[in-house]
Amino acid sequence: MATFRARDRSSAVLRSSRSEVWAALTDADLIAQITPYVTSIHVDGDRWTWRMATIPVLGLSVAPTFTEVMELHPEDRIVFTHDPERPDEMTAVDGTYDLSDAAGGGTEVSIDLQISTHLPLPGLARPAVERVMAGVVKHMGTVFSRNLLKHLGEA
Repeated sequence: MATFRARDRSSAVLRSSRSEVWAALTDADLIAQITPYVTSIHVDGDRWTWRMATIPVLGLSVAPTFTEVMELHPEDRIVFTHDPERPDEMTAVDGTYDLSDAAGGGTEVSIDLQISTHLPLPGLARPAVERVMAGVVKHMGTVFSRNLLKHLGEA
């Protein structure tokens, strides 16, 4: 069993107000609907449990479930860390969303997240597995962004 990681950092300026972007980013049902591979997000207080569809990784079929502790700073920042009470989960995501006023109006949104997963593969497979993970994360981000813009009426 080895740990594999993928990271995504990106930012964009949206025409929408901070309150509109905030409402979208804190709506678990909407996030599940507009994010590829995410089948549902169950909210229990500050814990969000994400369930994902099966993702093929080098001959394995992985269907991650992971629980995030959500720290919400209204209309400013979302910090998410893997729930330390769930060491049994094979996948974890840690990161932040930052929102700020954009020059000329609108909202600047930045995301920085890292996904880690424990898989029954040797560490020697790291370059290939992390390349696949990076591709999946990039696809998820691209489709999520497109769907968020459509939801906000910016598409």
